[in-house]
Amino acid sequence: MAEPLVILHSESSTGWGGQENRTLDESIGLRSLGARVIVLCQPGSRLGERAAEQGIEVRSVPMRNSLDWRTVRYALRLIRNEDVNIVNTHSGRDSLLAGIAGRLSSRRPIIIRTRHLALPITSKITYGLLPHKVVTVSGYVRSALVERGIPPERVVAIPTGVDVRGRFDPHAEAGRLKQELGLRADVPLVGTVAILRFKKGHHVLIEAVPQILRAVPHAVFVFAGDGPQQQNIARAIRDRGLEGTVRLLGLRRDIPNVLKSIDVFVLPTLEEALGTSFLEAMAMGKPVIGTRVGGVPEAIRDGVNGFLVKPNDPEDLANATIRILRDPARARAMGLEGRKIVEAEFTVQGMCQRMHDLYRSMLAQGGKNGQRRRRADGAG
Repeated sequence: MAEPLVILHSESSTGWGGQENRTLDESIGLRSLGARVIVLCQPGSRLGERAAEQGIEVRSVPMRNSLDWRTVRYALRLIRNEDVNIVNTHSGRDSLLAGIAGRLSSRRPIIIRTRHLALPITSKITYGLLPHKVVTVSGYVRSALVERGIPPERVVAIPTGVDVRGRFDPHAEAGRLKQELGLRADVPLVGTVAILRFKKGHHVLIEAVPQILRAVPHAVFVFAGDGPQQQNIARAIRDRGLEGTVRLLGLRRDIPNVLKSIDVFVLPTLEEALGTSFLEAMAMGKPVIGTRVGGVPEAIRDGVNGFLVKPNDPEDLANATIRILRDPARARAMGLEGRKIVEAEFTVQGMCQRMHDLYRSMLAQGGKNGQRRRRADGAG
């Protein structure tokens, strides 16, 4: 009989973004496949809060630095007491702490490192030494790791997916945002959903807004999300006199409602591993505009389900947005194509099944270690 999966997801980040969203989706999906899932995070973590709301087991411990031995000891006890056989780490700090605990544990769990970002890696330890396998969220990120010297056989791309059967179903969502904002139903609404960080390119869209308004005078823009650039973005909006045109919605829990309400999704990101927000907008049947960076071209097929523009180019961005806003029929066709792409390649169900299969195959390859894990009763 196959050994039951007991999966420990570790995450040192306390904020909320695509990385944390994927980890939560995986936790829920893997539980539905029969696994027991535990999330190890820091106190006050948004992932911990949302995981607990979904009935996922959560353990909290401070992760003060990358060599916090109190955290390593806590993780060692957790692996031992809960008979954890899979440790899946996510950020740099927890990948060191939980990875070291996994390697020290007499349970000998399989260690997986998920790489969510398109940034260059700063250390090979949590990719080439501690984990047995590295999972990347896109083919682009996999190629980047291999170029940095991580053996290709140790890296597998499992793209992020979205819940097209449940949460992101355009037929099940009415889309009430225009009514909430006091806008007429025919007002063109351009939407962005992303953490407010510089690399997401909100400033590029703000620079493009005047050109867009000259062609589509009644357009309104909404930014959903919060983050470190919130004050700078609000100041840029005020300085350009765009307060009534560009609206900051803050962190929203009703993303399907936001996406169903907009006419086009725009995110001029400067770097991106894949772009969960693009996939969510596509799942809701919306045309999408992104930049030719990172893994974005894996989601956006230029001219098919949206447009790819040059990064940090407000004029190119404005022209693409105008093209979609001026052609509602093409916008609808692009939205339909985007939905088809997500259903075929980027479902959360497919993502979770592939992760589940990977865990199972890794345990099977280490079958003798698994027998030792079940018999072990040591301090690890």
